[in-house]
Amino acid sequence: MGVRTCESRCLFSGSKGEVCCIEPLHSKPDLKDHPITQFSLLAMASLTKILVIGLKPSLKVWMTFPYGRMDPSSVPLLAWHFVAVHNYVNPMLAFCRGDVVHFLLVKRDESGAIHVTKQKHLHLHYDLINFTWINSRTVVLLDSVEKLHVIDRQTQEELETVEISEVQLVYNSSHFKSLATGGNVSQALALVGEKACYQSISSYGGQIFYLGTKSVYVMMLRSWRERVDHLLKQDCLTEALALAWSFHEGKAKAVVGLSGDANKRKAVVADRMVEILFHYADRALKKCPDQGKIQVMEQHFQDMVPVIVDYCLLLQRKDLLFSQMYDKLSENSVAKGVFLECLEPYILSDKLVGITPQVMKDLIVHFQDKKLMENVEALIVHMDITSLDIQQVVLMCWENHLYDAMIYVYNRGMNEFISPMEKLFKVIAPPLNAGKTLTDEQVVMGNKLLVYISCCLAGRAYPLGDIPEDLVPLVKNQVFEFLIRLHSAEASLEEEIYPYVRTLLHFDTREFLNVLALTFEDFKNDKQAVEYQQRIVDILLKVMVENSDFTPSQVGCLFTFLARQLAKPDNTLFVNRTLFDQVLEFLCSPDDDSRHSERQQVLLELLQAGGIVQFEESRLIRMAEKAEFYQICEFMYEREHQYDKIIDCYLRDPLREEEVFNYIHNILSIPGHSAEEKQSVWQKAMDHIEELVSLKPCKAAELVATHFSEQIETVIKKLQNQVLLFKFLQSLLDPREGIHVNQESLQISPCITELFIELLCQFNPNQVIETLQVLECYRLEETIQIAQRYQLHEVTAYLLEKKGDIHGAFLIMLKRLQSKLQEITQQDENTKENSSLKEVEETTVETIALCQRNSHNLNQQQREALWFPLLEAMMAPQKLSSSAAPHLHSEALKSLTMQVLNSMAAFIALPSILQRILQDPVYGKGKLGEIQGLILGMLDTFNYEQTLLETTTSLLNQDLHWSLCHLRASVTRGLNPKQDYCSICLQQYKRRQEMADEIIVFSCGHLYHSFCLQNKECTIEIEGQTRWTCYKCSSSNKVGKLSENSSEIKKGRITPSQVKMSPSCLPSKGDPAVKKATSEPVLDPQQIQAFDQLCRLYRGSSRLALLTELSQNRSSESYRPFSGSQSGPAFNSIFQNENFQLQLIPPPVTED
Repeated sequence: MGVRTCESRCLFSGSKGEVCCIEPLHSKPDLKDHPITQFSLLAMASLTKILVIGLKPSLKVWMTFPYGRMDPSSVPLLAWHFVAVHNYVNPMLAFCRGDVVHFLLVKRDESGAIHVTKQKHLHLHYDLINFTWINSRTVVLLDSVEKLHVIDRQTQEELETVEISEVQLVYNSSHFKSLATGGNVSQALALVGEKACYQSISSYGGQIFYLGTKSVYVMMLRSWRERVDHLLKQDCLTEALALAWSFHEGKAKAVVGLSGDANKRKAVVADRMVEILFHYADRALKKCPDQGKIQVMEQHFQDMVPVIVDYCLLLQRKDLLFSQMYDKLSENSVAKGVFLECLEPYILSDKLVGITPQVMKDLIVHFQDKKLMENVEALIVHMDITSLDIQQVVLMCWENHLYDAMIYVYNRGMNEFISPMEKLFKVIAPPLNAGKTLTDEQVVMGNKLLVYISCCLAGRAYPLGDIPEDLVPLVKNQVFEFLIRLHSAEASLEEEIYPYVRTLLHFDTREFLNVLALTFEDFKNDKQAVEYQQRIVDILLKVMVENSDFTPSQVGCLFTFLARQLAKPDNTLFVNRTLFDQVLEFLCSPDDDSRHSERQQVLLELLQAGGIVQFEESRLIRMAEKAEFYQICEFMYEREHQYDKIIDCYLRDPLREEEVFNYIHNILSIPGHSAEEKQSVWQKAMDHIEELVSLKPCKAAELVATHFSEQIETVIKKLQNQVLLFKFLQSLLDPREGIHVNQESLQISPCITELFIELLCQFNPNQVIETLQVLECYRLEETIQIAQRYQLHEVTAYLLEKKGDIHGAFLIMLKRLQSKLQEITQQDENTKENSSLKEVEETTVETIALCQRNSHNLNQQQREALWFPLLEAMMAPQKLSSSAAPHLHSEALKSLTMQVLNSMAAFIALPSILQRILQDPVYGKGKLGEIQGLILGMLDTFNYEQTLLETTTSLLNQDLHWSLCHLRASVTRGLNPKQDYCSICLQQYKRRQEMADEIIVFSCGHLYHSFCLQNKECTIEIEGQTRWTCYKCSSSNKVGKLSENSSEIKKGRITPSQVKMSPSCLPSKGDPAVKKATSEPVLDPQQIQAFDQLCRLYRGSSRLALLTELSQNRSSESYRPFSGSQSGPAFNSIFQNENFQLQLIPPPVTED
């Protein structure tokens, strides 16, 4: 048996990758009994995967895990460590190759088998060459550029980075490459060996040893004390405190040196923090600037002192804060003040309740000196009362009007709830009883008093918190007893009964009653409270009903309050019904016209609150009608569904009369009302239609058009007043009035429209034409008769023109113009009225416009029948006046005559105009001097237009010459092929020389064999000649250019040409190209393409657009250079605009 034996077992072949790293699971002495140790686990990492092997009780592979995709030069790494997971300590294997670290948790189940579960993995942005556990939470990684990364495993946060290139780490490259034995290893293993450093790094007991070329380096984590001291040495006290606090709270990472339970660790850290705080306080006082502005010192302590206060309170060391720290900082007055101000936010947030009396006294004095009394009040109500000098604080509060603080001190310090009320009543009662207006401060006091009473009755402490439960019933009883006292403690002989209730009612009746209402909600099952409730109601009635110094609004508030209480199902109050009748009499008294809307609103609130059950409804309606309380009447009628009577309420109420339209519309539109109710409402509206129209004609018309468009004629018959009828029809028919009704849905007969036009002629004749332009449904003949009846000549002319009787319309306008001219010629020099001249100008302009609108549709003879009588009419007054004694308005008439001549020149030839003037018997006898100005003006206009025409023609000719020169240069340019191969068969044309094939080059640069083009059907036979088109260009634009060009080729408009080259005549040899062309002056496809490129180059130019327009005006056989859709700028020019006109145009050629 003494023979040594060795058993082996092949786990995997070396051909699948050598094992680079082996890591056994070592257990500490305290974990030697761990159930996993009996398996003697061994982790092995090859170049392709890792294996977890159990050596005992027998050799067994428990897990294999392939790496997946990774960098082949990366190093496989393994590391074991025992980690606590879910309160169980089990070994965890970390492995990686590259930049992803995987964690595997190994544990044994109840059956004795080993289970390996994958935990979350760690993604890095660098390549690892070493992985080391420091402890169960912290790992240290070394990357390929020799940087150490300290990582917290659970949060994956990088805590620190250290450069260790100075270590000069020893690598195992020579061993991995097996240089000593001739390098008989695989290339993969040799590649990994470039970064291998397995035997150069080792860890033990929280230390990591690095083997360098000259020495060994030890790395370890600093203990928590060393980390804090390191910051202190760098004078980073604030950061040191923050780090120590993270140790105290257990939030720090990579913590070393803190052991024991949580309380023990906190105590150790807290002691160290106290030492740092003392050092911090000393430093704050030493570093304080001795000289300079006080603001600099304040800023220094405002940066330093809050840190001390924060950490003392976080550590719950108020004893330290208010003794040693306060004494130390009190050495400097500025520091003391900043310290006291730092306490304010903690006190207001209730984080600091107890303060020593001395500090509280200094705090109040400090804020008093800075006149921050509001801050003092806010602080007092958050303080523990035992730290206050009650007498001093009460006196200070009363002197500085700190009522909240005073109430707080009385309540909390002495359990006294009535004394603060008495003090406040003494301030606000005298001015209220005297009828004086309260000051702002007294109003604030009164509001605080109401809130205080409400809190006491609700069991809440004022201004915050709750009254102790054992005191709540006592406080409520005390407050009620106080309120219902017959007289105050120091009452005078003149004092009225129940002074406190009376004062609160005078101060704010509504809010005091709201306080009582909220209180009554809590009195449901308390017998004594119910008695108090009845008692206070009786007092309220006695105080308010038997006195006349309360307004109707105040009395109404009381009875509204009572009505709400009586309407509750569990009501226990009793109120005499006659009191409600008295209130009704009081509110509806017709002899009192003051506060009418206020009394009505009060009564309405009373009824809505449930008080209607206290009244007889018929009597209530009679009194409301008598008092003109129409909202009350509406409320009552609505209860009885008498909606038609509500219309009367709206119409009689001047404040709400315009709302009647919306009310009627809602009744007729909203579902839920019966047909009888809707009919009664409409009938009532019809009965009051004149009132509705006089109130708002637009609203009335919209109402009729929306709901009863079939009864428009009935409405018209009911409107006897012609003015109201006119307003109604104008609102109904004139779209400019803006009623929201579809005019097409209204079936308006022409007679109604003509009735409106007739009323319009009566009441607003100046608007007739404008209205006729927007109206549709009327008959021309009847409307013309109406206009003639009221002698509205412009309207008659407009209608005749619309009818098509242009000459009739012109005669009316001409007759009116002649009458105006006759009036102006009869004026003498003493008459200085410009109104007649203005009317002549307006009539002339209207007549000219009439002639211009219709001359386009007339022949030459009809045009002359319009323009020559107009010209004759304008020149007639000038014939009567002699040159020796010119007329008063002769210059104005000459100007108007020139305006007529300029306007008619666009439609009548100039020789015809001159011939007509010269044929006049007056001017035919040598009196041309009278019209010399007119003729010279016409000649000047002609000369100007002739010059304009010549200049325009010259510009167009220059543009045409410039464009044709560029076009010629473009289409005559030599052809340069883009490639030396056919664009169809992709073979060089040199290789096809054995075939008698021709080479065709297009201006676009594409080159083809003629045989290839024939196969693609790119040839067209025209007049016995073969014409070619580029295959690529036509294929990419089949819908556009090819289709259009092909269609024009088939029509004979285009004769394409091409360049042919025989196989022996190659471009490289410099032989000239052979061009074929027809004698017909047309463009071939290459020239078309060149011209398109030219168009694109100069797109946007007005000259090019003009050329394009001119090209479209050629004969049918001419070629149009542009192809494709007509959407470019040339096709959107002014020539395509039908409404475009030149201001001045050459006169037309005289018709023979």
